[in-house]
Amino acid sequence: MAAVTAAGQSVEEQAQVCATCHGDNGLPKMPEVPIIWGQHEGYIYIELKDFKSGARKSDIMQPFAAAMEKADMLALAKYFSEKEWPRTGYQTTDVDLRAGERIAKSGMCTQCHLGGYLGTGTIPRAGGQTEPYLHKTLLDFKTKVRGNNPDKSTLLASYSDEDLAAMARYLAGQQAQ
Repeated sequence: MAAVTAAGQSVEEQAQVCATCHGDNGLPKMPEVPIIWGQHEGYIYIELKDFKSGARKSDIMQPFAAAMEKADMLALAKYFSEKEWPRTGYQTTDVDLRAGERIAKSGMCTQCHLGGYLGTGTIPRAGGQTEPYLHKTLLDFKTKVRGNNPDKSTLLASYSDEDLAAMARYLAGQQAQ
């Protein structure tokens, strides 16, 4: 029996709306859309809550999140977290590998995102995410366009745009399961 959300739809029905951008097979249909299949339940819930409150801005996501009740957000977070993380096939170059390792070490990225950048709980998986999404996200944190994690903005402000582009390419190539 499918779980029914507060909106009166099954989780699968609500997830079909998400698939419009995030994809039917876990790979996003647009380059700057994140992979949510296999992402951590706690992280997905927090981001939906932040979209609803306006703490995280998105002209696309805010209307969807605004219509959701807490139960909807929790159900969707659970649903997507139980999916298998898709492989993008992205390959990091040796240059980006060295740059990414240097930046990750200086920024102590694995302290929160863990080895392989798999994250945990409310810390997102960044390894294997799409490169365009990662790049946009890193720049959005740096410039405070994305304001739902001020500590991340402070950290990323210390890096050049070129470093953040290299870091995005590095993280995109981290395909550990």
